[in-house]
Amino acid sequence: MAVGRSAASKIDWTHLTTSLSLKGTTATSLAAFKKRNDDARRRLAVLKSQPQSVDLAHYREVLNNTAAVDEIDTFMKSWKPVTYDVGRQVKAIEAFEAQAVKSAEETRGVVEKEVGALERTLGNIEGARGWEDLTVDEVAAAQPEIDKRTEQLVSKGRWQVPGYKEKFGDLSII
Repeated sequence: MAVGRSAASKIDWTHLTTSLSLKGTTATSLAAFKKRNDDARRRLAVLKSQPQSVDLAHYREVLNNTAAVDEIDTFMKSWKPVTYDVGRQVKAIEAFEAQAVKSAEETRGVVEKEVGALERTLGNIEGARGWEDLTVDEVAAAQPEIDKRTEQLVSKGRWQVPGYKEKFGDLSII
């Protein structure tokens, strides 16, 4: 238990969510867990600060009714702490852990896909040739719809691309 306490006290909660880039339900679940942990620590500190023994001899001297003090004394000697079944809490913690692991796996999968796509894009960018090095045949091979559109325009007797003059102006003056 001491190892758990020392490990929990060493966690930098504010840095944890930012360094791992946690968002959504994972971040809110972690914040809720931290709040419960802090509340439990505060309650434990309060309980530890309270006195744990009762001086019955003092009460026997002060009170006239020593029978009541004797009854309390016999009750305290016969009292045994109740043990609780913490199975339900353990199951809840395990369910929370399973959900956290599942969310982390999903996030990991999404991140791996994004990294793969970015690496492919970077490879394409690094391997691309400049516009001045391309030929018309290579552009047509890469985008066959350019040839199809050109054939359509020529078959209709149109030799100019629609919107070209509006965008680039009329060069017939030169």
